[in-house]
Amino acid sequence: MSIWVDVARVAAAVNVVVLLALSAIWARNYVTFRSKHALGLLVFGVFLLAENALALYMYILDPTLSGWFSTAVPVIVWRLMLLLHVFETIGLAFLAWITLD
Repeated sequence: MSIWVDVARVAAAVNVVVLLALSAIWARNYVTFRSKHALGLLVFGVFLLAENALALYMYILDPTLSGWFSTAVPVIVWRLMLLLHVFETIGLAFLAWITLD
């Protein structure tokens, strides 16, 4: 089960890094162009960043929840959580590619 926990943690950490970069780009674009599109992307990025940062906190830093996630969560739940984080990472990678192009 440890592999599922580790992959979910890594995917959440990658999501945080990508979202920090994307949010910075979208914030710069909003300041430059004052576009509703850029503002919408920025708000989306900030909320998704908060979700991933909270997940990372629960997986790694919180003493109660990190122990619970590592030992008491059924394997099928970890696989589904892992799948969500990995799909999100793939989606964010595509969004980063579009944003940086």
